Amino acid sequence: MKPIKAVALAADHAGFGQKAKLVAYIQQLGSFEVVDLGTDSESAVDYPDFAIKLAAWVAQKPEHMGVLICGTGNGMAMVANKHKGIRAAVCRSAYEATLARQHNNANVLCLGQRVTGEGLAVAIVDAFLHNVFEGGRHQLRLAKVYKMEDCP
Repeated sequence: MKPIKAVALAADHAGFGQKAKLVAYIQQLGSFEVVDLGTDSESAVDYPDFAIKLAAWVAQKPEHMGVLICGTGNGMAMVANKHKGIRAAVCRSAYEATLARQHNNANVLCLGQRVTGEGLAVAIVDAFLHNVFEGGRHQLRLAKVYKMEDCP
């Protein structure tokens, strides 16, 4: 398993504020290259545009990870999961983020600024970025997902 080298973040207008704070937080960690894929304000935008952009970026390399933020995280996850090779998980707790990485090999974390406070969002991102896929019995299950989408 390759270590995470780069993390991209993207949000729509409903997640812009939380994205800005999380970009700064992840940069402060100093462990990852951080890429901000927008949006750059609270002006109304269409969330699919940002989910598509981030999913394409993450799918390029296995050591890429992503964080998508909208009002609830659900819209972003629905769009991102349409992209081949993306395993996006909406997480409302650090425990969910831990299991999304360990058991599902999630490569995109989806958050909702309207439903997740800033401190909790930081804890969730920490859990997501600092856990790894366990493989084993989980790899067998994930192989079925790959087969469905004809992934390598």
